Amino acid sequence: MRILVVGAGATGGYFGGRVQQAGRDVTFLVRPGRAKVLRDSGLRIVGLGEETALTPSLAETGTLDRAYDLVLLAVKAAGLAAAIDDFAPAVGPETLILPFLNGLAHLDALDARFGEGAVLGGVAKVMTTIDDDGAIRRLGPLQHLAYGARTEPAPARLADVGAALEGAGFPAVRSDRITEAMWAKWVFIAAIGGINSLLRGTIGDVVAVPGGAEFAEAVVAEAAAVAEAAGFPVPAADLEATRRTVTDPAMGGSSLYRDLLGGHPVEGEQIFGDLTARARALGVATPLLDLVSLQLRVHQHRIG
Repeated sequence: MRILVVGAGATGGYFGGRVQQAGRDVTFLVRPGRAKVLRDSGLRIVGLGEETALTPSLAETGTLDRAYDLVLLAVKAAGLAAAIDDFAPAVGPETLILPFLNGLAHLDALDARFGEGAVLGGVAKVMTTIDDDGAIRRLGPLQHLAYGARTEPAPARLADVGAALEGAGFPAVRSDRITEAMWAKWVFIAAIGGINSLLRGTIGDVVAVPGGAEFAEAVVAEAAAVAEAAGFPVPAADLEATRRTVTDPAMGGSSLYRDLLGGHPVEGEQIFGDLTARARALGVATPLLDLVSLQLRVHQHRIG
C-alpha cells in the first residue's frame, strides 16, 4: 500500500515515521523548509530514552505526479485548505483519506472536495512536540490511532488500511463508531484547552485553588452536553477519564495552551468556535466555552 503522509510535524511525522519503521511504503509531503531539515538531519524521534533517525522519502509540494492508496492527513486547521490543494494530485479513484485533525469541521471541506466515501474518520492521540532543531520529541508514552468508515457500507479497502497501520509499534484500532470517538476526543481537548486558556494555568494550577476542580468539571459538562445533543454522547468510561484528567493535580497544559502562551496561532475556531456554534444550533447553553472562544478570537486578532 502506497502511503502519503501530509504533515511531517509532531503528529504526522511521529506516526508516519513509525509506519515507515515497520517497512511500509511511506512518502512525506512537505514544504521546502521542512524538506531541508529532513534531508539534512533525517526524521528524528527523540525522548523517553529514544534516539531514532530515519531517512524519509520526501515529496515537496507541487511535485506529486501519481495517486497513492492512503493519505494520512495531519495538519493544523489553518493549513487545511492549502494542504487539500497540495495533496489533491495524489488522490485517485481508489484513494482513501484518513485525517487526524481536531474537531469535525475538516470533514466538510474534505467531503466537498473528494467525496464522503473517500474520507475516513480518525483519532490520533500522542504526546509529542517539535524541538527547535526539528526533532519530534515524545513527552509521554501515549500513542494511539483509531480509524473507521463514516459511511455504509465501509470501503472495501478499509482492511488494507488496517494492514498498513497495525503492527507499526503503536495501537491502531478500527472502530465501527469512529464519529463517536471523534466527538469524545473533541470533548477532551476542548475541556483541557478551555480550562488552561480561560484561567491561564495548568490543570495542576487550577485544581490547586478553591473552586478550581468544580470549574474544570463544569467545562467538561458543557462540552459533553453538546456531544450528547448532537447524538454522539461520550461513553461513560471516556467521560470519567476526562473528568479525572481535568482534576489531576499532576496534569500540565495542552498543546493549545503552549501555543497560546508562546504567542502562536491556535485552533480556536476548529476546537471552540465550531463547538459553540453547534451548541447554539442545538439549543445547548455553553457560557464557559463561549468565553474561551471569544478569548481565543481576541488572541488571534492581536497576533494578526
